[in-house]
Amino acid sequence: MLMVGLTGGIGAGKSAVARRLAQLGAVIVDADKLAREVVAGGTEGLAAVVEAFDPGIVGADGELDRPALGARVFGDEQARRRLEKIIHPRVRARTAELVTRAAGADPGAIVVNDVPLLVETGLAPTYHLVIVVESAPQTRIARLAGTRGMSEEHAAARIAAQAGDDERRAAADVIIDNNGSLGLLQERVDLVWRERLTAYEHNLRLGKRAATDGILHVVAPDLTWPAQAARIIARIDHALRPVLGGAADVSHIGSTSVPGLPAKDVIDLMLTVPTLDEADRLSASLSAAGLPRREGEWRDNARGNPGETWPKRLHGNADPGRPVNLHVRVEGSPGWRFALLMRDHLRAVPAARDGYAAAKERWVAEHDTTEGYAGAKEPWFDAEAAAAYEWAEATGWRP
Repeated sequence: MLMVGLTGGIGAGKSAVARRLAQLGAVIVDADKLAREVVAGGTEGLAAVVEAFDPGIVGADGELDRPALGARVFGDEQARRRLEKIIHPRVRARTAELVTRAAGADPGAIVVNDVPLLVETGLAPTYHLVIVVESAPQTRIARLAGTRGMSEEHAAARIAAQAGDDERRAAADVIIDNNGSLGLLQERVDLVWRERLTAYEHNLRLGKRAATDGILHVVAPDLTWPAQAARIIARIDHALRPVLGGAADVSHIGSTSVPGLPAKDVIDLMLTVPTLDEADRLSASLSAAGLPRREGEWRDNARGNPGETWPKRLHGNADPGRPVNLHVRVEGSPGWRFALLMRDHLRAVPAARDGYAAAKERWVAEHDTTEGYAGAKEPWFDAEAAAAYEWAEATGWRP
């Protein structure tokens, strides 16, 4: 089931986006509502809050006095963390119940978890996709003053207490700008729903990678490629930790990992495993995380090492908005070693990087398909392998 995290700073318009997604058919799980539910009057959650603080935070009606509790925790980091340790596990458990119920009712449901503090609580890797709603600070302050009756000073303080825009952008797979009208916002949400979420859900349910057009696209270097890779690596690690019993060994490789190098807009990653049997054991978990295995037999050119080719597994991304190749290679194999060596060589030797960039420009001029482009690169890769091996010997490089 496709799990989407929705977040945004206070006053950014996240609730308006959630309402539109619900109208389009999404199942909305509102973390704020659940946070109130798990400490409602008579619950063991409320009892835990009273024990951690004092009975004075309960009103005459037996319900939590939120302003009183807010006054206790606002600006007090330790008190806030005590409260979070009570509320967050209960919210996660209740969320799991609702997701299970949604899956039973509709296996093709798209679940959107509306979480104000998604970034602050480190939850981004637990979702297939994270949507961030963004508005300018002054727009948010005006909204909070108009809809919640806050003073400008109070609104600014609430905004400052949350993660900053840069932190949220680092966690975002999709950013929805909400500095315009409600109608414009809804158009933007509809586009994301139509062109990304429904296709992602379909691919995820069927265990398929997103289709590509087969047309060659080499683009200028994108400074966000490393951050995009880091987000996907964090998701892979989250998905595999329960299976591995520890951290997954995933590296950003390929052209998008080399600063300043033009590339096809495809993030290449490498998962290191001890054996191909282990690669096969991890396949189902990777598919559930949105990275299904690609059919067929996949092999690496040994580039002068013993054996002409070395087998690997290859996974792709079910998300149509972010092409990914996840190469699953055995540690110590020629393909594993060369992927790391070539990356580090091109990073360390600007002349080698620039030579590769110039060669890419020639190949693009000569070929208009990815197959033709890939074939044209093979002689260059052989020459790069020789230069990289020489560099490794001279510098003492080790993977």
